[in-house]
Formats: sequence, structure tokens, C-alpha cells
Amino acid sequence: MMTIVRTNSSHIDFIRLVKKLDNYLKITDGDEHDFYNQFNSIEALQHTIVAYVNQKPVGCGAFKGFDENTVEIKRMFTLPETRCQGVASQILKALEEWAKELGFNSCVLETGIRQTEAVQFYKKNNYYSIPNYGQYKTIENSLCFQKELS
Repeated sequence: MMTIVRTNSSHIDFIRLVKKLDNYLKITDGDEHDFYNQFNSIEALQHTIVAYVNQKPVGCGAFKGFDENTVEIKRMFTLPETRCQGVASQILKALEEWAKELGFNSCVLETGIRQTEAVQFYKKNNYYSIPNYGQYKTIENSLCFQKELS
């Protein structure tokens, strides 16, 4: 049975999962890891989610304000052994619902071109490609997406 817990960036299970995410990204981002990593500090994240299966933390995600109408999805991760089981989709849906409750009406996010599973996942969850924004504008290996919340 899966349980979704709303929390913040000081939650120990969120911190542990993000460390696993960072270790994974060090490999996939290669030489660009330091660039991306500077934008992924978790200290300011006040809206985080941890997913549990049988009381074991298996995935996480977060969002932060992007502008007055939009949040940016951050730090999405599921343990490799729980992928393709709907965990990430439930985390993403929970983040979207939380953002809607707070009055936001869209989500944006950035992922790396090398994270092919992530790209397919976001497309499957109705995110569409947008021009790269902010610090990612000139980064060829970044892909940015958006979804309108209804």
C-alpha cells in the first residue's frame, strides 16, 4: 500500500532520497552536474512529498513558486526497484493537487536530455515542451516542460 506524505525539505526521508537522486544525476549529467546542481538546493523547498510503500520511503518530489501563477516541479525521484509501478505518477499528481490548492494554475520543470525515462514520464503525464526558461535558456542538454492545472 502506498502512502503520500506532505512535508518540507527538513524531512529525513526526503533528504535521504534526494541524496540518492544526486548520486544518480552525477552519473547521467557527467561534466554538467555542477552546473545543474547549483539550482537544486533543497533548503528553500517548503512543499515536498515523500511516497512510502509498506512504510518504506520509495520516492519524492517537490515544488517551489516560479511566478504568481506557476510552480516549478523539483527533485522528482523514485528508487530504481519501484520504477514503472506508478509511484512517480502518484507523487506528481499529489504535487499538482497541492499546487492547485494553493491557487497555482500551471507547473513548469526542467529535465536533462539524457534522462530519457524522465522525458517520457512527463510527456505521459501531459506535460508539453516549452522554450527553455531562466538559467536553462542557453543549455542545450536541458529540456523544459509545462502543464496547465485544471
